Amino acid sequence: MILPRPPRLLLGVLLAFTGLDACFATLTAPVVPVAPATPVIPTHRTSLTDFGGVPDGETLNTAAFARALAALAEKGGGTLVVPPGVWLTGPIELRSHINLHVEAGALIQFSRDTTLYPVRGFDARGEKSIDTQSPLSGEKLEDIAITGAGVIDGGGDVWRLIKKPKTTEPFWKALVASGGVLNPKGTEWWPSQAAMDGAAATAALEAGGSLDPAAYEPYRLYLRPRLLRLLDCRRVLIEGVTFRNAPNWTLHPWLCEDLTLRDVKIFNDRWAQNSDAMDIDSCRRVHVTGCIIDTGDDGLCIKSGKDASGRRLGVPTEDVLIENCTVYEGHGGFTIGSEMSGGVRNVLVRNCTFIGTAIGLRFKTVRGRGGVVENIHITGIRMTGIENAAIDFNFFYASNGKPTEATPEPTVETPTFRHILIEDVVSRGSATPLVMRGLPEMPLRAITLRDVSLSAARGADLLNCDGIVFERVRIRAAQGEPVTSQAVTRSTLTLVP
Repeated sequence: MILPRPPRLLLGVLLAFTGLDACFATLTAPVVPVAPATPVIPTHRTSLTDFGGVPDGETLNTAAFARALAALAEKGGGTLVVPPGVWLTGPIELRSHINLHVEAGALIQFSRDTTLYPVRGFDARGEKSIDTQSPLSGEKLEDIAITGAGVIDGGGDVWRLIKKPKTTEPFWKALVASGGVLNPKGTEWWPSQAAMDGAAATAALEAGGSLDPAAYEPYRLYLRPRLLRLLDCRRVLIEGVTFRNAPNWTLHPWLCEDLTLRDVKIFNDRWAQNSDAMDIDSCRRVHVTGCIIDTGDDGLCIKSGKDASGRRLGVPTEDVLIENCTVYEGHGGFTIGSEMSGGVRNVLVRNCTFIGTAIGLRFKTVRGRGGVVENIHITGIRMTGIENAAIDFNFFYASNGKPTEATPEPTVETPTFRHILIEDVVSRGSATPLVMRGLPEMPLRAITLRDVSLSAARGADLLNCDGIVFERVRIRAAQGEPVTSQAVTRSTLTLVP
């Protein structure tokens, strides 16, 4: 049986902000993430070898996985044991009340034959889209788990574009010699011409309202799948397993409730495009603990849908506890956004370490997203060797907009970040300690930094902010002023020596 439900987390955090308008005044209740329920799995166990599985790294085991999962489902569930060996397979679709247990010494190797992963339609509570079948997936399931000390390899290297600046010269030469095509500038390698043409082609199909998988089929390689996609599932446990070599995002729980990720390890190459380690997307009651990440994009990432689609769904990511995690390579250690149109609230991040990420604490959005991010508490963060900003709020992510140009009035498409407390943070050796760039029409609001010590090559930069409070904050810049600010109102930016 999977571990029973842990006791409710007693993690009260009182966030106090003073001197601000009533619309974003002092919080009156603590941020207390609600603990997720964990799955209950029947005691029946069976081995993949009982259903014809062959762990030789050559035999395709797609049918064996399907037979084993179906047999367990007929019995009401249980544990499917994947013994030591190399298990080559096509897509695996999980079933309710089943634990996929990958033993130490077992490697599930998803096939690099991309034709095994069909283009198909997805329906997320009425929001329909087209994408490629994920190697590992589940939809509308209950009580599911993926456990063990084994490895799951997504075979992602055959799917992805690769950008030359991210690689070494010997690697790039070998890659180009292997085949594929280069973009006109010679800076991007694509596995095929259709993959390189896919962005424009699929955008045209989407603009025309097409939901015909056959129309998208030529661009399958462009529509790289998530390694693990869980859609609308309840009571999920992922524990101990190592995930690597994702075609796109690595773990994508979407519209899930009661999600636990414990002692998970995620490794992707630094040039692995869009290889977010975990994107927790419109999920409720989430606990992430003890995870180790080294990847080519964001590490611990919170999302809630993109633009109008995300606002129509209107499902925030909420009641999240992330603790005791380490992120090495990655675009962001902990990230909210940029897809946060459904909102994010009641999040506690504590006792995490980021070493060598591009950005440490990263908050990103852009006009058009909408959504409200609020009641966020981050504490006990240690960072070294951050390439850019240790803490970065950017309302102009992937945008050509100018930070000083305002739209006439805020609308439903205007994102909001407020009621955020960042405390007990130490960062050494970043390029910049702190960047805060809100919108002129919607400043960053009610954000407190308390007991924070940052050292960097240059100083902090604040723009379009309201109600920012520094309490016992130390910023040391090797060059220039420790803090520069523009269009910052009703704020206390006092530094300690």
